[in-house]
Amino acid sequence: MSANTATAAINFELVSGLEIHVQLNTQSKIFSSDSATFGANPNTNISAVTLALPGALPKLNREVIEKAIRIGLALNCTINQHNFFDRKNYFYADLPKGYQITQDNSPICKDGFIAVVLPNGEEKRIGINRIHLEEDAGKSMHDQDPSFSYVDLNRAGVPLIEIVTEPDIRSAEEASALLLEIRQLVRHLNVSDGNMEEGSLRCDANISIRPRGDTHFGIRCEVKNLNSIRNVRRAMDFEFSRQVEVMANGGKIIQSTLNFDADKGTTSPMRSKEEANDYRYFPDPDLQPIEISDAWLAKIKSAMPPLPKELAQQLVSNFGISKGDAAILAQDMDTYQYLLDVLSVVKHKKSAVNWLNGVIRALLNEKGIGIVEFTVTPNQLAEVINLVDDKKISQQSALQQLIPALNLQDEVLEVALRLNLLIVENSDEISSYIEEVLGKFEPQVQAYKGGKKGVLGLFVGEVMKLAKSKADAKKVSNLIIEKLK
Repeated sequence: MSANTATAAINFELVSGLEIHVQLNTQSKIFSSDSATFGANPNTNISAVTLALPGALPKLNREVIEKAIRIGLALNCTINQHNFFDRKNYFYADLPKGYQITQDNSPICKDGFIAVVLPNGEEKRIGINRIHLEEDAGKSMHDQDPSFSYVDLNRAGVPLIEIVTEPDIRSAEEASALLLEIRQLVRHLNVSDGNMEEGSLRCDANISIRPRGDTHFGIRCEVKNLNSIRNVRRAMDFEFSRQVEVMANGGKIIQSTLNFDADKGTTSPMRSKEEANDYRYFPDPDLQPIEISDAWLAKIKSAMPPLPKELAQQLVSNFGISKGDAAILAQDMDTYQYLLDVLSVVKHKKSAVNWLNGVIRALLNEKGIGIVEFTVTPNQLAEVINLVDDKKISQQSALQQLIPALNLQDEVLEVALRLNLLIVENSDEISSYIEEVLGKFEPQVQAYKGGKKGVLGLFVGEVMKLAKSKADAKKVSNLIIEKLK
């Protein structure tokens, strides 16, 4: 950004809305029994319906409706109990019918909102204009052959919801927070795996600028197919700077559809921006209107789990857990329930929170597993934490030796005894280790006595090695200090 542009940027604000595409995690596609799973060999999850062969008729997957309603309820939307599908006409190699079945005038959900928490702790409310159902297109690949483009139609017909926000976003940070919140929600509600790297969650960003204080909207440009939260931020920041520079140099923004180059971090025009009439929408004659009865809607509402924010508030209210810790622990029901089970047994609740948000989370990330795959039961973890808090075993021994050795039916104390992990209570034995270490590091002892207190950590570490971590580090530290006096 040039100095001129940087100065001009102060006078403009970004205005953005997102179109968030979420692949629903149904086993079959939206209008056929073809598998909707990711990762199959190209063009294997297809049939006459996917290929749009003459005479092949679509049949709606009921589960798709239920999942769309779940996310609509979570986003405070009004559920449109009478809605229908339209045909959106355009021609591309990965769209075998020559049109996409979607919802135009009658989306299944509308007029909602979501409150997201920004990094500075401020809460921002972003309006949800609509959520509509549609089928995904196939995938064109242009990098497989120097002369030809390849088409994989496995993705064609996979069910999508498109969440269209109001133009309430004013920064890349707000867009990032929104996407994180949406990804958490769709996973929590089990409507999608939310994996952006697999295309299950992706978005288009409509971006414009306007002078600060102005209430009119500027000319928007749409950046297509952003497949990571990082790229959404980068595209938004670049496009804001680009539009400011155009305006600062006396130019005009041209409404257009843009591609984002992830390698260069820049946008470039794909085509002029389409209007709705370019698609020649009309109701799909092969599909019946969707009628959502009061009883069906009530059943879906009653089956809704508490949302992450509700779970976090319960942790704060019932256990005095900080809002930050509670927000992390309430990200999914499995972690939340595991924590509740640990809290019912552990002596110090803060210790349980620290362990789950710290060393246990790191351990699970290292192994690439979730809490449901963790081979230590909540009761066992609570007993391990109690042993550490009671100074009967060191945290290092617990993490490196005890937890890896546990099987689901094991008694924690029995395993700790078998592995000889209990902390040595014999002060004479620890004193002998201290004498050995201080004798070995005489220059450092003199440095300590000369005021370099930082070498105390060296002494404690060496004593703990000799004790094979079967000593209380704090007690060792106090004994060393006493000895050095």
